[in-house]
Amino acid sequence: MRKHQQEKIQNLVTTLYEATDEIKRQFMQGNIPIVIELLIECQNMAVHIGEFIESVEGEDTRTVELLTQYHTSLYHIAVDIETSNVNFVEQLKIELRMIENNIQNEFKPKIEVVFFPYKASMWDSLESVWMAANEDEQCDAYVVPIPYRDRNPDGSYGEFHYEGGDLPDYVPVTHYESYDLSIRRPDVAYIHNPYDNHNFITSVDPRFYSYELKKYTDTLVYIPYYSTSGGMSEGQKISSAYFHADYIVTQAEKYRGFFDPAFSEKLLPLGSPKFDRVMRICNNPPEAPSAWKAKMAGKKVYFYNTSISGILSNAELFLKKMQYVFNVFAAHDDVCLLWRPHPLLESSLDSMRPQFKQKYSELKRFFIENDIGIYDETPDIANTIALSDAYIGDSGTSIVSLFGIAGKPIFILNNQINTEPDEDDWRGEIINRGFNVYSDDQWLVTRGNKLYYSPDNDFKYQYLLDLSKYAYGDYYSYALSFGNETYICPRNAQDIVVLHENKISKRIKLERYIERPGSFAGAVKCGEHIFLIPFLYPAVVRYNTSTGEIKYFDTNLDVIIENKNGERLLGGYCVQNGYLFIASPVDNRVLAIEAESGKEQVLITGAKNTSGCMILNSDGSNLWFMPFWGANVTCWNPETGEVQEYSNYPENLKCKNINSGIECMERPFSHPTFCGDYVYFAPYWSNMYIKLNRFTGESIEWRPPMDTPDDIENGYYFSWCKSIFHYSIDKAKKFYNLVSLYDRKFYNIDLETCSYEELNIEFNINELKVNEPGFSKNSEWLQYCCEENAFNSLADFLEENITGNPFNKGKQVAAYGEIIANNNGTCGEKVHEFIIERLSGK
Repeated sequence: MRKHQQEKIQNLVTTLYEATDEIKRQFMQGNIPIVIELLIECQNMAVHIGEFIESVEGEDTRTVELLTQYHTSLYHIAVDIETSNVNFVEQLKIELRMIENNIQNEFKPKIEVVFFPYKASMWDSLESVWMAANEDEQCDAYVVPIPYRDRNPDGSYGEFHYEGGDLPDYVPVTHYESYDLSIRRPDVAYIHNPYDNHNFITSVDPRFYSYELKKYTDTLVYIPYYSTSGGMSEGQKISSAYFHADYIVTQAEKYRGFFDPAFSEKLLPLGSPKFDRVMRICNNPPEAPSAWKAKMAGKKVYFYNTSISGILSNAELFLKKMQYVFNVFAAHDDVCLLWRPHPLLESSLDSMRPQFKQKYSELKRFFIENDIGIYDETPDIANTIALSDAYIGDSGTSIVSLFGIAGKPIFILNNQINTEPDEDDWRGEIINRGFNVYSDDQWLVTRGNKLYYSPDNDFKYQYLLDLSKYAYGDYYSYALSFGNETYICPRNAQDIVVLHENKISKRIKLERYIERPGSFAGAVKCGEHIFLIPFLYPAVVRYNTSTGEIKYFDTNLDVIIENKNGERLLGGYCVQNGYLFIASPVDNRVLAIEAESGKEQVLITGAKNTSGCMILNSDGSNLWFMPFWGANVTCWNPETGEVQEYSNYPENLKCKNINSGIECMERPFSHPTFCGDYVYFAPYWSNMYIKLNRFTGESIEWRPPMDTPDDIENGYYFSWCKSIFHYSIDKAKKFYNLVSLYDRKFYNIDLETCSYEELNIEFNINELKVNEPGFSKNSEWLQYCCEENAFNSLADFLEENITGNPFNKGKQVAAYGEIIANNNGTCGEKVHEFIIERLSGK
């Protein structure tokens, strides 16, 4: 019997007590007809209570027997009322007390717990909690799979789905039409879909949106359908269900910082049922489906995951990667590829990237018809993990963490790569972010948080030290030198590393505000100060290299950072005459911070045609604004307020979005440089360099004296930007360094004579290989894995030819265990215990 049902019966018995007192009062006043009427009403209520108990508990209960006796007593009193005395009232109360006591003893209140999964493949996020509730004698547990529909590109409802028949056989399913929430009013309801009507790919039946469920349950609990290897996306910070749920289960305490603070009191850092299930099944693997056995026989099985985030970020490139993976496996007969697409991947293509659906379908058909491997459509991912030997695929997916805790090798694919590496392709990855217009090139931070040093400052680098205990993660960006000390500035870290005599002398700890990558976009020096430019970090940071003072500027972030078309944008920045200037990415505002005093001002350039500033540069007196959209370049003098706009360019100027490959008029120019009367614009996404006369406004296409590629050489050389002018290396300001990012080449150019020399950037390849991490602790956001690169290709992984550390199961399990509360498989039990204790008021 449910607690609320028992309370209902108790309330009815209380009403009988009250009626008995009224019977006594009316009897004493001699109102016999009223007494008889009240006795009949009590009889009817006794019948009603008995019928209700039988409907819930069945027949032959002691309480119904007592109610029958009570009903008989009422009848005899009514018959003999004319000759009775008032003592009959006490007899009725004795019988009511017996009924009341028996209700307490015979019917222990049961708690009704209901689970509302919608995707059978996501049942693992609820199962261990259901198991705990199902085994609890004080609970009645129900599993009610709910239907959902795909979303069409216009947001309308598409195909209908109901997956109640796809749950494991041992899970008893109640059809959603048979479970009337308004009648059942469960004590606890669990959900794993947080989006309600805000999901662009699918929608559960609106009757089961979180705010509808909350109308009929005392306690609504959201358990994430995903698990994480350390990071969480910005999109998980706020979801519709968070507002209506009473509790939100999180994987560990460290993830509290990923959620909006408004929900902090709701968070239960108790782990994830997904880990409970995968550990249980991997410890006792199932038998493989008969259709798989021949393909798996005697071979190592590689689980290939194609995720939604991967294909949505760049569908064209992702599909090329899929073809590359299929080709590599087709060339290796001794291994088995098990391809498991995300269960909503095709729906995601239909609703968000329909132009790529045909190509995807062709690849799927190619895979199946050519019998390249196993195509897995089974609903139970834990079984598939148990039958697999290793993981290949994207990093930002729950499956990585499941393989992590299962202790099976994880090889993270780089979706930019779709060719085997050539001999020198390591250059594209090692010389990836190192050179910057503000950096000291004597030091170079390479992939893997390695710091390399050029003793003679001649671009011949040798390994100096590791900046982090993590092998990857882009924790640091570049070096800024002040006298005998060098400051390595953070990108994803939240500290500054200080070098003295080429050794780490200290780490300057900043306030830790975020738990995800993307803290800072860059750093600049202004006088004796370092300014860190935020991206996700909630302040501009000023560090005084003389006094050690740290100051945080957080009042004008809305000027310099904006979200537009779903993308977070930061405006361009530079220093001039003792000020840090940071432009708005969407309009003509500029934040100016005087370096010494810290005084802030928000200025307006007065430009008429502004499309936001992506890159800001100074010619010493004027600031030059390179636009995000269009090709209107603004020159502004912040002291005089004089503004000049330039938009007259060669007719064939055009841009190509490096992510989608679509022609556009976005992000045309990167860092410009200045020589005499002329300004030179290097291309960011545009198809040409521009030489602009700053006084006449006339411009022509400028052709560099050397050949520079129009396209990225291959995936190992991926870059968001085509080229940048680096800096002037002479006082006359006619010699400039130019970085060609598509092939990672470095040139010194005389802009007056158009002569040049290539500057050779040298590394010792054997030293690079010695420092290659292989299988290692990756970052705070990806605990342990090996990443695909020029030294460790997919073929290398299949052939067990890894450069760097070999796989170590113990280290991997320990690393993933650090980010999982109740990592011994007891999350479900702990969640259930917590909720039941709260319901019982303990």
